[in-house]
Amino acid sequence: MATEVLIVIPTLGQRVDYLRQTLESIRNQQVEADITVVTPSSSVTARSLAHEFGAKVIDDPGSLPAAINLGVAQAGVQHSYVNWLGDDDLLAPGSLLATHAALSADSGVVIAYGACEYIDEEGQTLWVSRAGKWAQRILSWGPDLIPQPGMLVRSDAWAAVGGLDTSLRFAFDLDLLLKLRGQGGFVDVGQVVSQFRWHPDSLTVSDRTSSLNESEEIKRRYLSPRARKLSWLWEKPVRGATRVAARSVTRRARQAANAR
Repeated sequence: MATEVLIVIPTLGQRVDYLRQTLESIRNQQVEADITVVTPSSSVTARSLAHEFGAKVIDDPGSLPAAINLGVAQAGVQHSYVNWLGDDDLLAPGSLLATHAALSADSGVVIAYGACEYIDEEGQTLWVSRAGKWAQRILSWGPDLIPQPGMLVRSDAWAAVGGLDTSLRFAFDLDLLLKLRGQGGFVDVGQVVSQFRWHPDSLTVSDRTSSLNESEEIKRRYLSPRARKLSWLWEKPVRGATRVAARSVTRRARQAANAR
């Protein structure tokens, strides 16, 4: 049978040990997936590791969203479903079985997603983000509670919206979700499908203000003119709740590190 799933892994090749775990988490799924690794030509070790796992390797174009778009562009006609995974994130056991089944069962659904475990650098669980069905209902104005790692996207819907906006630095996944709402439904598979590795010093975590600013700007794009004028009413509370949640996970990560 043709492999219907394509997973793109963008990497600079600087976290090879984590990259191996990422590749293993994909290969250990019950549903087979083709893998495309996008990495600089200088990343010899990462390229060798990718080939070890039978992945296709292409050169990094210079930015994260552009790398993901380029990887997805390698999809063949057999690839009905696509997504990307960070080079230190993991698919949970049974992830593709659940998301693939959900998309296969209903042609009107364009995204299948589930819960995501936040883990520290050693793989210890810090938090579990259980999005639930209501996450999609608040997407246009509330916090983005649909975890990108582990979700699966119908490839024709991805193509219809033009993939990721390469002008964005942080919230291109949120922008993708908002664009995809016009293509069909979203479904929560009701289980943990991924593990996101939380680095207290990562770009999104450390530069929370810039990330929140970009997220708010994106949400305003998709609001009606009337709602856009009133967006200040909920933006400040949402920003505050997001900061509190991020600080809580960061605190747990540091406590876990200090305990080792």
